[in-house]
Amino acid sequence: MGILACLGVISPFPFYYYLWNHPQTWVNLVGKNQDPCKIMAMVSHFLKLIQFISLFSVSTLSWPPPFYFWPLFFFGQFLNFRVYQLLGESGTYYGVRFGKNIPWVTEFPFGTIKDPQYVGSIMSLLACIAWVPFLYIFLWAVGYVFMIYVESKEDPASRAKPLS
Repeated sequence: MGILACLGVISPFPFYYYLWNHPQTWVNLVGKNQDPCKIMAMVSHFLKLIQFISLFSVSTLSWPPPFYFWPLFFFGQFLNFRVYQLLGESGTYYGVRFGKNIPWVTEFPFGTIKDPQYVGSIMSLLACIAWVPFLYIFLWAVGYVFMIYVESKEDPASRAKPLS
């Protein structure tokens, strides 16, 4: 089960990497009548389910959670929800790469925390360290750190053509 859980935990990152680097291919694949951000979100949610099933398959749940669980988990999720609230589906799911005009956001947590969605996700993962072997938390967090790096090297010339 270990190798399958490892593969499940890292499964979204090749998808994100490919879409970030080949956005026009995704836009073409999805077609003119579909929103590439919405389709990316649906695929991402399916991959997130695979990640959660993978973590659950190697976890040992016990109650009550350790003292650090609640603040780490809730602040991490607060960051995730706040990013989604500010950016919406299109801003969260690579809209700018798919040719959408996404307004620049400076409200908290932007401007205060670099890459707040990834930081929030890593915090939520670390909150679960008492139940999940370190390897799986580490692999998932490395996937986020990798995407932070990939996204920091954005080449505007590689964006998809604006959607009409």
